[in-house]
Amino acid sequence: MGLLYSLLIGAITGWLAGKLMKGGGFGLLLNIIIGIIGGIVGNWLFATLGISLMHGLIGDILTGAIGASLILFIAGLFKK
Repeated sequence: MGLLYSLLIGAITGWLAGKLMKGGGFGLLLNIIIGIIGGIVGNWLFATLGISLMHGLIGDILTGAIGASLILFIAGLFKK
């Protein structure tokens, strides 16, 4: 069940990050992968900074979307 939850949250956060970054999306599959990696990056970043967002589903989506947006921003720098 944890894998399904991660894929669902990854899909949502990858899609949301693609929308936030205005065209930074890479398609559904890569957005899911970026969303999952973004969740890991977001959790690490917020833990390092000592920031705690909301708990539960909404907190996971916000953390993943911020992390995925950061990844898309960095990827955009290398893309140009």
